[in-house]
Amino acid sequence: MNGGAPSGGWRGSLRQRLLIGTLVWIVGSIAAAGWGLADLFGQHLARQFHAELLAHLDQLTAALAFDGEGSPTLAGPLSDPRLQRPYGGLYWQVERLDGATAPLRSRSLWDTVLALPPDSPADGEVHSHRIDGPEGEPLRAIERVVRPEERPGQAWRLVVAADEGLLSVPLQRFNTQLLLALGILAAGLIAAAVVQVRIGLQPLARLRHGLTQVREGSALAITERFPSEIQPLVDEFNGVLARNAEMLARARTQAGNLAHAVKTPLAVLANAAAREDGVLARLVREQVATAHIQVDHHLARARAAAAVRAPGLRSPLRPAIAGLLRVMERVHAERGLDLVLAACPADAAFRGEEQDLQEMLGNLIDNACKWAHRRVEITVEGDGDHWRITIDDDGPGLPEAAREAVFDRGVRADERTPGSGLGLSIVRELAQLYGGRIELQASPAGGLRAVLVLPAA
Repeated sequence: MNGGAPSGGWRGSLRQRLLIGTLVWIVGSIAAAGWGLADLFGQHLARQFHAELLAHLDQLTAALAFDGEGSPTLAGPLSDPRLQRPYGGLYWQVERLDGATAPLRSRSLWDTVLALPPDSPADGEVHSHRIDGPEGEPLRAIERVVRPEERPGQAWRLVVAADEGLLSVPLQRFNTQLLLALGILAAGLIAAAVVQVRIGLQPLARLRHGLTQVREGSALAITERFPSEIQPLVDEFNGVLARNAEMLARARTQAGNLAHAVKTPLAVLANAAAREDGVLARLVREQVATAHIQVDHHLARARAAAAVRAPGLRSPLRPAIAGLLRVMERVHAERGLDLVLAACPADAAFRGEEQDLQEMLGNLIDNACKWAHRRVEITVEGDGDHWRITIDDDGPGLPEAAREAVFDRGVRADERTPGSGLGLSIVRELAQLYGGRIELQASPAGGLRAVLVLPAA
């Protein structure tokens, strides 16, 4: 049964941290690249725009002439047709620097005169201005001052201007296309990053699967090979498992040896007492039997305490219960009891030692058989993390006030029944060692219901 994933938001998820870092890097890099490209293209358009205006200004300068009355004129029309179309977006104007005569202007200005700021560029210089056009639109204008040799003492101001929309429209179109292209690129890079992170983290998913197999008992170690960055961790983990298994095996062997060392003299005493009669012999037999039970009890506790820390333990429930029912049918054959396993999923398994499972179930089923009139029914249900084993009998039951007391060591529900009173105490201690519990309730069959909850494998 898998545990929940650790919480903590993106800080607790390696996948999310990688994706967020990659996303920030991709978006930041593409945004910086987009801003840089847009700025470079804008500068390129501005230089191209200025160069075009300068070419028109040079053409205007070359075509400037004066008639017999000294008025400016052009030797021929300029080449750009926009200069002939009213409000065509491209304009030129010639006026005296001192404003003594009316300016000469392009047909595109129609009846409008460009309002130029006061300026007097030196010979050969070109100045740039931003002015209003015939319809109030912003214009970019460049000018130079010409002092013709044939008109000494006169300075003429030559101006060429163009609508700045001719600059902004292609820039906006480029920015739109650039944004679309970079957006597609970003989406592709993010998708590639997601795939890359998923592929890169696949070994961790395989590692988790291997750990789950070890925990559930289907494997004793992780045998799959992993990338060089992860394999040392797997090797260390397998080493810990092997060391732990070795220590547990040694502890079990020592506990078994100790139990054997104690039981051997007890068996000698029991055999000796069996050949004798009298009060002393009976006392010896009773105490030897009690000592056997105590040894088994503490041996079971030691075994369970070690098994709790051992990975990979898995004890199927169905065969264990079926085997115990066959034993109980033979033990209580003279009573003709109906022993039924009503329900048990095929994959039901206890995360612990099989011997401890049989110890707990054997005590509970045997106790139910002792008190049942006709029937003992066992049901196994799971909730994902635990298995709930219910044992019902149709016997006389047990008063609620006495149910807790029977778990005390040495206490029996009826002193007339044989036993040491350690059965239910052992069951509770073993269940608690494995993280489970046992409860006694009234059975719908009229007798006692024992509910044993154990961790699932």
